[in-house]
Amino acid sequence: MRSNPADYELLAPATLKSILSILADEPGSWRPIAGGTDLMVQYAAGNLAARKLVSIWGLRELRHIDVLPDEVRIGAGSTYTDLRANAIIESEFPLLSTAASWTGGIANQNRGTIGGNIVNASPAADSLPALLVYEAELILVSVRGERRVPYVTFHTGYRQTRLAPDELVLAVCMRRRYSEYQAYARKVGPRNAQAISKVCIAALSRLAGGVVDDIRIAMGSVAPIPLRLKETETTIRGHRVDPALVSMAQQRAAAEIQPIDDIRSTARYRRAVAGNLVGEFLNRLGSGNAR
Repeated sequence: MRSNPADYELLAPATLKSILSILADEPGSWRPIAGGTDLMVQYAAGNLAARKLVSIWGLRELRHIDVLPDEVRIGAGSTYTDLRANAIIESEFPLLSTAASWTGGIANQNRGTIGGNIVNASPAADSLPALLVYEAELILVSVRGERRVPYVTFHTGYRQTRLAPDELVLAVCMRRRYSEYQAYARKVGPRNAQAISKVCIAALSRLAGGVVDDIRIAMGSVAPIPLRLKETETTIRGHRVDPALVSMAQQRAAAEIQPIDDIRSTARYRRAVAGNLVGEFLNRLGSGNAR
């Protein structure tokens, strides 16, 4: 059953300050809406529980990509199209650029925002594993001021986050220090475009003298939250890539994830694919063919 527009209230203040005041006056009562690519699906299906919406779409304070000497700061209102069009994101953070290209079709990329993807907190979201491996930080804002939190700690459970009821995500920050890393990203789904992933991976690694000096691996759709595979990384770090290491890493990855059976796939399939993706990444890394 479709929703009835008369059941909803929508405000569209022109400034961030006004929106933060609304959130502070009635914490938890107002649901921010940016591009609406997730919320409007719920609305169309009659499943949008929030009845009071406040639009943050188009706020200039949220729609920017600032390139600083030591980091890139992406406003939470930046769209996937913005990310794909930015030369620094493409060259220095290719995993995020690739993930942006996976997210829906062109219409969704024109409306969907990086902040919305983060706050929606779907474990299947394409951009979130990239943020994990780049060790992003989030700037959260409210009338009380700003606070900066590591993204890896932001998700506390299935669709649960550390965002307070009166806060917004202001920006995503990533350090500019990955020029020596090789990158790898894959999305496994029922088709090449406009599909929710069964498993997706983002990975970075740096070699020193043929040895894996540093490695970061993150996956989506394999746990209640986007998951950084710390145990798998420990298995790999400090070793040369050879068939024995690849086999051990595949087994560790399959054991470390927490997949479920759902409408898109099975836990057994996800474990097999996760191990295969880690193996493919390491084989490409060993041959120098990672991106």
